[in-house]
Amino acid sequence: MSNSDRGSLFASLDDAVVGRRREVELVVAALDAGRHVLLEGPPGTGKSTLLRAVANGLGIGFVFVEGNAELTPARLVGHFDPARVLNEGYDADVFVDGPLVTALRDGALLYVEEINRIPEETLNVLITVMSEGELNVPRYGRVAAASGFRLVAAMNPFDAVGTARISGAVYDRVCRVSMGYQSAADEERIAGRDGRDLPAGWLTKVVDLVRRTRAHSDLRVGSSVRGAIDMAAVASSLAGVRGSSVTDKSVSLDAALVALSGRVRVREGSTRTSEDVITELWSEVFEPAATGGAGKANAPTGATR
Repeated sequence: MSNSDRGSLFASLDDAVVGRRREVELVVAALDAGRHVLLEGPPGTGKSTLLRAVANGLGIGFVFVEGNAELTPARLVGHFDPARVLNEGYDADVFVDGPLVTALRDGALLYVEEINRIPEETLNVLITVMSEGELNVPRYGRVAAASGFRLVAAMNPFDAVGTARISGAVYDRVCRVSMGYQSAADEERIAGRDGRDLPAGWLTKVVDLVRRTRAHSDLRVGSSVRGAIDMAAVASSLAGVRGSSVTDKSVSLDAALVALSGRVRVREGSTRTSEDVITELWSEVFEPAATGGAGKANAPTGATR
């Protein structure tokens, strides 16, 4: 890739993926070097968006696989059509390609989301493919990886529910890129991308509120930037329903509760609810003078508790 092509690629990716220039460069470099990639980061940090944009920018095919406990080797690799096998036997034409075989044949990126949620036997298939660059399917034969095939996986290392520990065998075969949250300015750009006409400074406060959920002592998991996007959208719609404005206290707080209370996770042992914490943080951001020394305030009249 020439320097001019590189410059055009990164310029286009900067527009598609806000605040991720370093990560984009690392992923592009790893893929260009023929390496498999593992992206680690909390939800809402743009892992899928980044990979789709990179694949599109490089002109590489993109095959998506959702990682979960139901992803068996047969669902990943493919299977023989049982009805046709009865009539035609185990012929190559009877085989139904799974996403792995499709990506191998096409030389595409196989994107496995939440790789730490898939069963160990399925993970072993991926380890074999990464090591050998090919797959041997019983009764079908060898499927070699076409030029361009790469495994790109993503995982949330902070979520322990329904996940398994990734073995060293996986880490030994991938280049790991860690992705944290973007800056406040970048998150404000993301949250304001839908072009809503919002009062000056209001969206800045929304992003500030969302970012505070990530550091609150009563929360073990805070909200991603999706919470800011949804709060802005809900507030705009709710203001229309109530014939009010997004700056109205009850509109703003209710939008925050709707958008954020389900996204955050209260720390074990805390006696507070997520609604309590969101209300407290909303008061700190939107009514700092009313918060006072205690750091808490009652919900505005009309808001849902």
